Amino acid sequence: MDKISSIHKNVINLLDANKALDIVSIDLDGKSSIADQMIIASGTSSRHIQALSEQVYEYLKKNGVKNCKIEGRESNDWKLVDGIDLIVHIFNPEKRKFYELEKIWSELIPKEKVII
Repeated sequence: MDKISSIHKNVINLLDANKALDIVSIDLDGKSSIADQMIIASGTSSRHIQALSEQVYEYLKKNGVKNCKIEGRESNDWKLVDGIDLIVHIFNPEKRKFYELEKIWSELIPKEKVII
């Protein structure tokens, strides 16, 4: 198991152990150059979303992911933890349903249409 696969699996376990809801993993390999993997999860409150994002961020830093960061620090509804090869979105359930990231990224996107 390579390092990113191990980190990916451990982040999912971390989210699950800390009561994140509806955890979904999407393989971005061949779909986008922004990352290899994306994890989407929901939190139960703004405080829960914040805590989950900070736990993921700290885990990534401790495991050698340099330049990782949290986006959306001021938002109560959504956080993104950018772990370079792994992106973690944590939403409140209403915002998650509105953006439908699972639907967008789960569909096969031709490489010609992906412009980043």
